[in-house]
Amino acid sequence: MEKMRAMVDSNTVVGSPITTLDGTTLIPVSRMSFGLASGGNDTTGAPGKPGIWGGGGAAVKVEPVGFLLAKDGGARMLAVQTPVFSTADRLLDMAPELLEKLESYLDKYLKKNG
Repeated sequence: MEKMRAMVDSNTVVGSPITTLDGTTLIPVSRMSFGLASGGNDTTGAPGKPGIWGGGGAAVKVEPVGFLLAKDGGARMLAVQTPVFSTADRLLDMAPELLEKLESYLDKYLKKNG
């Protein structure tokens, strides 16, 4: 159980921040699931089968989800793999990036044209 507890840690789900040379901070995000199973039997009452037996097992699964990207006071989620089901889903997924580009374009336009 101590080994499981060490693996099921908040640092496994939300990793340590990584800072790039341009000041962007990337924080890895993962999905974690685990399962436990155990069983046993007492056969001391059966003739010719003395003893007690048991068994157990555990499994842990860690899947990367994406990175939390922090730069210039803003943050957004950068998915590792995006399951796109329709065009609308894809547009919703792209909306933050499109708004960021539109804001940047408008800032440049207003600075140029006053």
